[in-house]
Amino acid sequence: MSDDRHLDGNSLGGLLYDLFGHDMTADVGRCANCGATNPLGATRVYLDAPGYVIRCPACQGVLMVVVETPRTRRVSFELLRWVDIGIE
Repeated sequence: MSDDRHLDGNSLGGLLYDLFGHDMTADVGRCANCGATNPLGATRVYLDAPGYVIRCPACQGVLMVVVETPRTRRVSFELLRWVDIGIE
C-alpha cells in the first residue's frame, strides 16, 4: 500500500502516553503477520477510519486499532505480537 494518507507512528506519542503512561514511540514491537520488528514510531497511522488504525510499515498489517468515545478508549491489539517497553 503506497499512499500519502498516513502519518508516522510518532504522531501517536501523546495518545500512547495517555494510555500507558510511558513514551512508547521508541519501544519496539513485532508484527504477527510478517515478523518485522520496528519502533512504534515507525508504524503508519491512518486517521480516515473511526479511530486510529496503526499498520506495520513492512507488510501493512493492522497492528492496533484505537477508538475513542466520549466515555472510553478501546484498544484492539490486532497483529501486534509483543512490545518491548523500555524502563526509564
